[in-house]
Amino acid sequence: MQFLNTDFLENEEVKLVVERLADGNPDRNWVPAYYFHICNLHGTIMGTCDLRIGYNEGLYYGGHIGYSINEEYRGHHYAAKACKLLFSLAQKHGMDFLYITCNPDNIASRKTCEYLQGEFIGIVELPEDNDMRVNDGETHKCIFKFNL
Repeated sequence: MQFLNTDFLENEEVKLVVERLADGNPDRNWVPAYYFHICNLHGTIMGTCDLRIGYNEGLYYGGHIGYSINEEYRGHHYAAKACKLLFSLAQKHGMDFLYITCNPDNIASRKTCEYLQGEFIGIVELPEDNDMRVNDGETHKCIFKFNL
């Protein structure tokens, strides 16, 4: 996979600035990923997001997109606005759909997925050998699917 130019990832409120790029690691079943700072148009960092490119079983549970908004910037849909930009990058990589997952008690993340009008697949139990279960003690994930 070749990483693409991301200069177009900007709208009227936010822009995504590459923090780093990560090659996939087939031995660990990891796909290539982009990591971004979510910034306002003046360059102030308001949070972070990432996009994982490809499909595998782990992404069903872990999701293709992750995001976090710094506390002082929450409540303005910045995560959703960043996700919409990431959707366009995923399309440029030929992806047809993405999963975004969150912990069932993460109300803010669930609201972001609902705001983006994702299809709620359900709350699923993580497999016993899943890294999030083994390393972090997580047991369930809410899964949302987004057709691009």
